[in-house]
Amino acid sequence: MAWKINDNKERMMAEINITPLTDVMLVLLVIFMVTTPLIMTESFKIKLPRASTSDAEPGKGAIVAVSSDGVINLNGRPVTLAGLSGELRTGFEAGKDRTVVVKADGDARHSLIVRILDTAKLAGAERLSIATERE
Repeated sequence: MAWKINDNKERMMAEINITPLTDVMLVLLVIFMVTTPLIMTESFKIKLPRASTSDAEPGKGAIVAVSSDGVINLNGRPVTLAGLSGELRTGFEAGKDRTVVVKADGDARHSLIVRILDTAKLAGAERLSIATERE
């Protein structure tokens, strides 16, 4: 006796469609690729020194961040002390505000902060300020 399959009936689908899974995974990959640089720039932690006379700085100039171990960031991008002058000049020539705000960690070396301020002034900065937290 032979089994006969009726061709008029629909067969049950026995395979898994992975196209939607692939689409979701590619979207997640793109999201992670876009957000990873943003997360990395936020991981640069600085503990600003406290001052009772600190005021808000209204300028939208260049922000130079200095960590306690001497790592320098210019507007969220890592830069060396030697390359800081060129980066600032490029920004000033592009018409950006000539204000430089130094956000240095309280444990950063004073000599490094002075060299950064000197480099910014030589690059053409008109206003220099050091960021602090209010007590």
